[in-house]
Formats: sequence, C-alpha cells, structure tokens
Amino acid sequence: MDIKHLQYFLEVAKYNSFSLAAEHLYITQPTISKMIKNLEEELGVSLFDRSRKKLTLTDAGEIILEQAKLIDNAFHNLETELNNLLGLNKGHIRIGISPIFDAQFLLQLIGLFHEKYPGITFQLSEDGSKKIEEDVNNNLLDVGVVVLPTNSELFHQFPFMEEDLKLILHPSHPLAEKSKVELKELAGESFILFNKDFALHDRIIFACNSVGFNPHIISKSSQWAFIEEMVSWKLGVSLLPESLCRHLSKNVKAVTVVNPSIRWELAIIWNKNQYLSFAAREWLQFTKESLSIDLSKK
Repeated sequence: MDIKHLQYFLEVAKYNSFSLAAEHLYITQPTISKMIKNLEEELGVSLFDRSRKKLTLTDAGEIILEQAKLIDNAFHNLETELNNLLGLNKGHIRIGISPIFDAQFLLQLIGLFHEKYPGITFQLSEDGSKKIEEDVNNNLLDVGVVVLPTNSELFHQFPFMEEDLKLILHPSHPLAEKSKVELKELAGESFILFNKDFALHDRIIFACNSVGFNPHIISKSSQWAFIEEMVSWKLGVSLLPESLCRHLSKNVKAVTVVNPSIRWELAIIWNKNQYLSFAAREWLQFTKESLSIDLSKK
C-alpha cells in the first residue's frame, strides 16, 4: 500500500466525488478511480457505495477513513520532522570532553555553531579519555575529545592539538628556580596524578619507567584545579598540559621537563560502526573546518 493510495482515498471521501477529487489533485479521473480500485482490492473491501446517485462511504470505508487520517497526519508530521532535521532546525549532540585540557576554544566553536543552528542542543560530559572512548563505543556519546593513540579499528579520529606536559611544583621547591628539569630528577618526588580513567595517568608512569624509576603516587584526582591546590599546599608535584599551565595561580610554578619531554596529542573521535546524527555530522564538519583554519595559521 502506497501513501498516495490513502491520500487519494481521503480526497475522494472529502468531496464525495471522483471528478472533484481528481480536479483538486490535478490528475485525471480514470487515474484516481484506478488507484481507489487497487486499494479496495488490496484491502479486500469496498470503500465506496457507487450504487447511489451520490458517492458515499461504506461501513468499511468509514473505518478506513479514520485510520487513513491518522496515517496521513503522521506522514505529514514525519515530513516536517525530517525537514527540520535535514535543515538542522533541531537535533541533539552528545560530546565527551576531557577536563585536563583548555576547552575554551572548543566551547567557543560550540557557541559559534549554536549561533548558526540555534535549534540544536548539546550535552557536554567531562571524563577521562578511557571513559570517553568507552561511552563513544557504547553509543552513549556521539563524539569525544581523547588523548591519542586510540583504537583506530573502532574510531575515526581528527587530531587537533599537540603539546608538552610541564612540571607543576610549589615555588619554594628546590627545582622551581630551574628553567628545565630532567625527568629522572623527579625520582624521589611524591606525585599527584590524574586517576586511571585518564590516559595521562599511564603516559606519565610509562615515561618515568623509561628513565629508571616508578613514581611514588600519593594522590589521584579527576580535576586539575584540585591537583593544583594540592601542589600549592606542598603535598607533591604533578605534570599538567602546557595549555592548562597558562591558567595556574601564583601559588604554583610550571617548569619545562626534558630528557624526555612528555607530549600528548588530542583528537576528536567518533564511532566507525554507529549511526551519527545529521546534527553531529554537521558539528564535526564545522569543527574540523574551523580547527583546520586555526591550525593553518600557526
């Protein structure tokens, strides 16, 4: 059964006339008569009583009429919703953001996107890279910002930032006056790290192991501001991304780490095997174009 069959049936029922319905639909009377006949044969009932001077609905026709109205309304609603969706007048995007990078520029992009598409709403979730990858894989998030490397078999990725980690310590610390600190000099320090949900947790431990020591971890957190606060109270040292260090208070100091330096690369990921909404696809394209322009200026 085609939706056109029901729509033609509704017009005939509205005018009680094949000729008037055909005129209103800009088709020939034989065409609409054939469509109604096909519908009757498919349903196995007569929809109109043609024995009288005036065309009238049969009992079966009355029942079909009510259902046809509902179907037609639903179809028009569907068309409207799809038009809204394709025109990006509405939609919802779920984005996972790591709290350990300066998200100001990303929020600025979201703001610019919202100006262009005010009907689209956002859900922003803060978590570590491991949790974000898990949620993107389980379709709980559309896209996520994570630390590379990631699983290239599961995710598409768009790298957009790369920077070093810096040593964060109290200004009175003996190493605070140095312009550069070798990683092995931190062998005797107490470390405050991000928890295991964050890729940087493993990255820092691996780097320390590579120069011959296992870091003594006294505390873990999911919030860089809390890590900064603990460092300011001389509870230990930490390693934070360079972009975050620009927001630190005078109660701590940031020092460059060398031999080796510890780098991280951020990327936006999305699932290769999950449906991505029109809104999420448009946001990805908008963000990729905007970030590519910014990166080209560097």
